[in-house]
Amino acid sequence: MSFSKKTRYGLISLIDLAVNSQNGPVSLGSIAKRNGISQQFLEQIFAAFRRVVRSVKGPQGGYQLAKSAAEVTVADVLQVLEGTYHLDNQVAQPNSEYVGIADTIQRLVIDKVNHELDEILENLTISQLVLYYSEHYDRQE
Repeated sequence: MSFSKKTRYGLISLIDLAVNSQNGPVSLGSIAKRNGISQQFLEQIFAAFRRVVRSVKGPQGGYQLAKSAAEVTVADVLQVLEGTYHLDNQVAQPNSEYVGIADTIQRLVIDKVNHELDEILENLTISQLVLYYSEHYDRQE
């Protein structure tokens, strides 16, 4: 499993937004410039973030998080941008002699991996990512 460019850029933009919105809304242009991301691509991502961010109109407008960074999880971001992050179910054909093997793999591998993914991603917030970033990297404006 790997994150798509859309998901990586979505997470980057939300961390940037959380870090830089303390003094007001942040423009997509400034997020794009700081992170080397196409503004058009960010516009597509932010269109999907309707419930995660809110737009502020006007000359000092831009975007802010719609909820606190502690309420937005990595799972939320993945679900918005990708639909699902779970491994696909591997279903054997009903008349196959390997139904029991396929079911064993499903229950002991795929279901367990999906459960662990849920545990990690539903409990990892943008706030935690911001904290790690601010503790380990210099902010560059």
